[in-house]
Amino acid sequence: MADTSGERIPTVIVDNVDIVYRVNGTGAGRGTATAALGRIIGGRKKAEARAGVRKVHAVKKVSFTAYKGEAIGLIGTNGSGKSTLLKAVAGLLPTENGRIFTHGQPSLLGVNAALMNDLTGERNVHLGGLAMGMSREEVRERYEDIVGFSGINEKGDFITLPMRTYSSGMAARLRFSIAAAKDHDVLLIDEALATGDRSFQKRSESRIRELRKEAGSVFLVSHNNKSIRDTCDRVLWLERGELRMDGPTDEVLKAYEAFTNPDGGGTEPKKARVAVSA
Repeated sequence: MADTSGERIPTVIVDNVDIVYRVNGTGAGRGTATAALGRIIGGRKKAEARAGVRKVHAVKKVSFTAYKGEAIGLIGTNGSGKSTLLKAVAGLLPTENGRIFTHGQPSLLGVNAALMNDLTGERNVHLGGLAMGMSREEVRERYEDIVGFSGINEKGDFITLPMRTYSSGMAARLRFSIAAAKDHDVLLIDEALATGDRSFQKRSESRIRELRKEAGSVFLVSHNNKSIRDTCDRVLWLERGELRMDGPTDEVLKAYEAFTNPDGGGTEPKKARVAVSA
C-alpha cells in the first residue's frame, strides 16, 4: 500500500552491527572430536583457542536506514564486507553485536544462488518461482516472460537443457529473471548485473527501477560503477568492514574512484555521514 502522508517509510534498519566469522585452524586433532570435547569441558573460548579458531571481523559497527523506494548501491574493494552485510540483512548470517530490522521479507539474489544443476532450466524456473513465494499459477503465467527476459533461448533451446550445461553468465541471467518476476519488500542483488551483454544489463536496470516503484527497497552490490550510477540514487561505501561514506551516488562514487585510483590524486575520505532513524 502506498504511503500518502509524504512520510518516508523505513524498510531496513541496520543498527551498530558487527559480523564476525570464526574460521577453524588446521593441525592434528583440531576441528575434530578433540575440539568438540574441549567445548563441552572447557567452554567455548577455551575450545576455540585449543582448536586454533581465528576470528575475522568482517563488518564493524555499521549503521544505516533504508527507505521505501530507494535503490542503494554497495561498493568497496574486495573483502570489504559488502556481500557479508547483504547476507546478514537477508537473515542468512547472525550478527555478533547490534541489530537488523526489516519491513517485510528480504530476498537475496546472487550469482551463486542455488538452483539445481541436474534439472532443466524450465524446471528450475518453476521451482525458483515457488521458492520466491509465487503460486504455481503465477509461475505458469509469468514463465514465458521469465525465459524471454533472461535471453536463455536466443541461441538455442537451452531452457530444456540441464543447468549444468549453462555458462556462468546464462545461469546468473536466469536467476535474476526468476527473482525479478516478483515484487519484493526488499530485494538484495549481489553482482547480478555484472553478467550478460549490455542489452541484458539495460533490461535489468529497467526492471530494478520498476521494482522500486512497486515494492520496497533494492540493494545492489557491484564492482561495475556504471551499473551503480545507472541504477542507484544512494551508495554505501564499505572498506575493511567499516562504512566509509553514505550519500548520493555521484558524490560517493567520485570519492571512491579517487581512493582506488592513487594516480588520480585521490586521498582517503573523511568518515561517513551516517544517519540512523527508526
